Order: sequence, then structure tokens, then C-alpha cells
Amino acid sequence: MRTWSHADFPFPLPAGHRYPLGKYRLLRDTLVNDGTLRAADVLTPEAISWAALGTVHEDAFLERLRTGALERRESRVLGLPWSAELVERARRGTQGTLHAARDALDGQGVGVMLGGGTHHAGRASARGYCLFNDLAVTVLALRAEDAAQRVLIVDCDVHQGDGTAELLGPDPDAYTLSVQCERNYPFKRIPSDLDVELPAGTGDAAYLSALADALQVAARAFGVPDLIVYLAGADPWEGDGLGRLALSFDGLAARDALVLDHAGAAGVPILVTLAGGYPPDVWDGVRINARTVRAAVERARDVPLPAPRPTS
Repeated sequence: MRTWSHADFPFPLPAGHRYPLGKYRLLRDTLVNDGTLRAADVLTPEAISWAALGTVHEDAFLERLRTGALERRESRVLGLPWSAELVERARRGTQGTLHAARDALDGQGVGVMLGGGTHHAGRASARGYCLFNDLAVTVLALRAEDAAQRVLIVDCDVHQGDGTAELLGPDPDAYTLSVQCERNYPFKRIPSDLDVELPAGTGDAAYLSALADALQVAARAFGVPDLIVYLAGADPWEGDGLGRLALSFDGLAARDALVLDHAGAAGVPILVTLAGGYPPDVWDGVRINARTVRAAVERARDVPLPAPRPTS
């Protein structure tokens, strides 16, 4: 099964920063070393074009990102120090999400980006470690290719997908479902089509029940989409540094199974991105993300691998 990774494109970070930069290479290597993925099938995406980013983001905002001319407030809201390497990585990550969506639609059934899910980025704002909204960029690119029109976003990061709600919430051919911890970042919500607010400390059983109900509500409201985009955030885990929910490792695995099986039962291709996760020990994040990818691979195992699309 083909997957995509931008792990070979690090960027400078201050010592002690919360962003788990090292996780992505550890995750890729773990999945290859344990046989989940073949090294030859973990591909590095090229940088997405500025024109493609311009279908979603404001031109002046993109120019500030490109040149490092962010205002002080913009840098603070982003939460990461600007660098050319950061921008390059974000462009490659966005392209990786698009390639993984194409994989899902081209016959693989499940596409995986070993990262992605940058759901805080808005039209003219980089927020919460997210420079570009890879989800919205992917949706618009797929439509331009006549590959998919109606897309369901299932956002299971612990934080609300405010940027995705801003960009796709008004779109009649997109349905944004976000399951999040209440009174957590972002503190100013932009309404999704369906926001499920869970109190701090919510555990496995209550979370899974709420998610199952939300998937049914979305199915009744939106029907059968052409593609499901799943943000499998690791940060609902009980030990996460920024989460405040209380899912166990097994609860997160059950969550993944619930969403993947929902897509499978409906016969809908699914794109999996990994979104956030900030455990004190980076290996806990690797463990959570690896189980997500293994579950995705298991469901795609019997589907013939499609021929690669041109990357230009």
C-alpha cells in the first residue's frame, strides 16, 4: 500500500518546543521496520504549487508566508518560527495529502498521509502549527480533476477544525464534522456543519458513542459522499499534553476502526491524515499513529495497487 511522508524535511525549532517534529521519521521507520509498509511504498511528495494553494488561501497571505514577512501577531498565532524549511515542508505535506486522496480514489480504497490534517489554517491565517489547510486544498484540487465532488470531513483531532470550518463550512458539497474537547483550543469557534463538544475527561465509551451518533447524523444530512477525509488525531489520548480528553490506546484504536468501517460499509474511499498529538514521550505518539496506519493498511490489503499518477 502506497503512503506519503514528508519526514525527510525537518525545520528549525527552539529547544523544548511542543511540536513533535521527530515523530514523523520515527513513525515511518517503525512502520517499515515492522513490515507494515515497504520502504519503496513510502513516497516523498513534491512541493505543491503556489497556484494550487491560491485556490484556497489569500494571495497576500501566501506572499507573507513565502517571503517570511509574517506580522508579529501572525507568528504568535502560528506557534512556529518561520523558516524557508518550514514552508517547504508544509507545501510537501499538503501535496502528500492530495496524493493520498488520489490513491484512495484510484482504487486503493484507503489513502494515507503520514502527517497532514492541518485543520487550523484559514483563508488568510496560519494558526495552531498549521500553515496551509491541506484538506481544503485537496478538496478543490480533486474537484478540478473531476475525481470527487462531495466530501465528508471527519475530524477526530481533540481540537476543533476551525480553519476547515471557515473554508468548507459554507460549501454545499462538503460536510464538516468535528468531534472535540469543549473549552479547548481554538477558544473562538467557527461553526462546522456538525460540532460535537465533549467535556474534559470524556473516556472511551462516551466518546465512541458520541462519534457513532455523529456519523449517523452526517450520513442522514449529507448522504453518501465521494470521499471521506479522516483526521485521526492522537491528542484525544488521556496522556496528551494539550488534549484534556481521556481515551486509552485501545479507545483510540476503536475510534479508528469505527470511522474506517463506516467508510467501508458505505463503499466510500477514505483518506487518512494524522493531525495532532502532543504526548510528553514522543514514542506514545508513534504508537498511536502506527496503530492507525496498521488499521488502514489492513482494510486496503486486498485492493489492487493502482498505477502511480504523474507527479507534475
